[in-house]
Amino acid sequence: MSATADRTQTAVRVLDNFIGGQWVPSSTGNLLDVTNPATGDVICKVPLSSQAELESAVAAARAALPAWRNRSVIDRARWLFGFREALVARADEMAACVTREMGKTYPDAQAEVARMIEMVEAATAVPQTMQGRILEGVATNVDCETIRQPVGVCAAITPFNFPAMVPMWFLPFAIGCGNTFILKPSEQVPMTQQIVFEIADSLGLPPGVINLVNGGVDVVNAILESPGIDAVSFVGSAKIARYVYERSAANGKRVQALGGAKNHMLILPDAVMDKTADNIISSAFGAAGQRCMAGSVIVTVGDAWESLRPVLVEKTAKLTVGDGMAKGVGVGPVVSKAAQARILSYIEQGIADGATLAVDGRSPDADENGSFVGPTILEGVQPGTAVACEEIFGPVLSVIQVDSFDDAIALVNTSRYGNGTSIFTESGAAVRRYRNEVEVGMIGVNVGVAAPVAFFPFTGWKDSFLGDLHAHGTDAVDFFTKKKTITSRYFSAGPSGKFFVE
Repeated sequence: MSATADRTQTAVRVLDNFIGGQWVPSSTGNLLDVTNPATGDVICKVPLSSQAELESAVAAARAALPAWRNRSVIDRARWLFGFREALVARADEMAACVTREMGKTYPDAQAEVARMIEMVEAATAVPQTMQGRILEGVATNVDCETIRQPVGVCAAITPFNFPAMVPMWFLPFAIGCGNTFILKPSEQVPMTQQIVFEIADSLGLPPGVINLVNGGVDVVNAILESPGIDAVSFVGSAKIARYVYERSAANGKRVQALGGAKNHMLILPDAVMDKTADNIISSAFGAAGQRCMAGSVIVTVGDAWESLRPVLVEKTAKLTVGDGMAKGVGVGPVVSKAAQARILSYIEQGIADGATLAVDGRSPDADENGSFVGPTILEGVQPGTAVACEEIFGPVLSVIQVDSFDDAIALVNTSRYGNGTSIFTESGAAVRRYRNEVEVGMIGVNVGVAAPVAFFPFTGWKDSFLGDLHAHGTDAVDFFTKKKTITSRYFSAGPSGKFFVE
C-alpha cells in the first residue's frame, strides 16, 4: 500500500494543510469530525485553521508568483498535461474517496472525477486561449495590441457536493494563466483534495504555486479580507454567494460567486415520456439531489402529467437507497444528519401546504446510522410555496401543473434563481421560443442536467451568479487574466527613416 493510499484509508487522522510546497500540520486545536454519511462513522478530522495560517499561504503564493508568471505558457501547459495523466492514473481512488466522504454513488463519483479531468484538459489549451490580438497600422506607423497577463494570487472557496470537480473549475485555469492559487475546500469533504494536492506535489510544481488551507468561516473571512489575494472564486448557497461577492468587491478583489438554484424541467405533451422520465430521475435524484444543476421542479403543460406520471412514479419507486459503494444502489445518502433533517422538514412543509406524495422517501430501507432520504415526488404543488420556490438540495421533486406554454414560461421566470432549466419536447418551434424567452443561464433540450462541458462557461443568471465572468470555458481565461493594451510607434520606421543609429 502506498503512503498516499494509507493517508486516505486511515480510520481517523488529522488532515494537514499544504503551504509553500510542504504538508504542514495546523496549529489550531479546533478540529471537526468528517463522517461517512452512509454509516455515520468518523473517517478523519479536519482542522479549522486560523487567519494566520491563511496569511502564511498568501505569503507563499505571493513569493512564488514572479517566477511562475514568467515561466513560459507552454511550460505551464505541459505541466497541466502531466497533471492530467497523473489524475487519470488515480481516478478510481479519488472516486472512492468522493463516495466515502460525500455519499454519492460510486458510478456518479466516477463521472464527477471524469468531469474533473476534463477541466484540466480544457485548461491545457492555455497557449491558444490566452492569446491576445494585434492590429498593425491603426495610424501611420502606429500598431496596437492587447496582451493578457496573470491577475496575481487567486483563491477558491468550494462546496461539499463536488469534492473533486469544482476545485478544478478554478485551479488549472488559474495556474495555467500564470497565477498562484489557494484552495479552501469544504470542511465537510476535505479528503479528496488531499489526494489531488499530493498528486500535484509529486509532479515538481514550484513551492507556493498551489496551496491548500482547511477551515471554516474564519478562513473564508480571511480570504475575503486579505490584501494579498487579488481574485476570489466561490461556489455555494445564494446567501453566502452574495456575502462573498460584496465583501470581496468591497476589498477591491475580482470575484465570481456562484450561488444556489431552483431548476425547472418543462414537460410538453409531445415529449417522449419514457426517455423523459429517465432524464428527470437522473437530474432530480442523482447525487441525492445535491447538485446546483439538479432539476427540482417539473412543470407539466396540459395533460402531460397524466402521460408522464405512471412511468415516472414506477421508475422512481424502483430506485434503491443505500451506501454509494454498494452495487445496484441508485441513491446514496445526503451529506449529513443536519441535511437529512432539513430535507425532511421541507417534505412535511410541502404536505402541509397541500401537496400529496406520489412517491414517499421519508423512511427509506437503509442504515439508520446514515443520512438517508429516499427519492420523493410531491404532486399538486402550488406556485409560491416553499417546496416550489426554495432550494431544498435533496432528492425531492415538486410537480406543478399549468394549462399553457405561456403559463409555464411565466412560472419559470418568476424564480429568483436562473441557473439551469430543461425542456422536454419534440417541437423545434417550442424549443426556439423557450430558449429565447426563459430567464435562465443554462438550458437543456431533452437533457435533464444542462451543465456545460469544460470548454463552455457555466453561465448561471439572477441570484444563481454574482459577477461578470463565469467559471471554466472561455470565461475562465478572462477571469484569471488582466488585459493590457499597448500602442506603439517608432519614428525611425518611416519610409525614409533609418532603423538603427549609425
